Amino acid sequence: MQVEAFAARLAEVRVVPVVTIDDAADAVGLAEALAQGGLPMAEVTFRTAAAADAIAAIRAARPDALVGAGTVLDPATVDRAVDAGAEFIVAPGFGPAVVARAAERGVAMLPGAATPTEIEMALAAGLSLVKFFPAEASGGVGYIRAIAAPYREVRFVPTGGVTAANLAAYLALPAVVACGGTWIAPPDAIRNHRWEAIGAAAAEAVAIGRRAAS
Repeated sequence: MQVEAFAARLAEVRVVPVVTIDDAADAVGLAEALAQGGLPMAEVTFRTAAAADAIAAIRAARPDALVGAGTVLDPATVDRAVDAGAEFIVAPGFGPAVVARAAERGVAMLPGAATPTEIEMALAAGLSLVKFFPAEASGGVGYIRAIAAPYREVRFVPTGGVTAANLAAYLALPAVVACGGTWIAPPDAIRNHRWEAIGAAAAEAVAIGRRAAS
């Protein structure tokens, strides 16, 4: 998936569930719960050994879902993620080698950028869509409003500390295309198969996103 198509999909859903899966056997149930809540999308973090298998399982069971890889810190992980079926790559920071490898593999790249220097590095690499991380700890809505002023072509995906309580405030910013968050499907909810609660949280996030767009 190319960056333009990825950005368009983000603009539609407005929220990206960021999920950490301990057991790949839970991946399909999670994907179904998210889809039932109106979010057929997931960023599967490479914080566990199950990540690649989880991505592959979701791709096989839900080809309509958009699934990507998060916490990608090196080119080898880019390869593992793409080979498993990841359609986009997300990193917490700007790693030139990771960005280059994602381009080589033909997948959308969402690098982390929380400073003017990182934003300019992304722009130099031809990327105007960045992950703003950690959003709340870095200054939240006020920081994005300030930093977006000189970088009018840049669009942000705030992640880190975003919840149902502050989601609308982030999505109201013109520079924010979508938000990422772990609150929709936290690890304990996944481990305990609380699919109904995850679906409800996804539906709530979708509703907030729609109200923000109206």
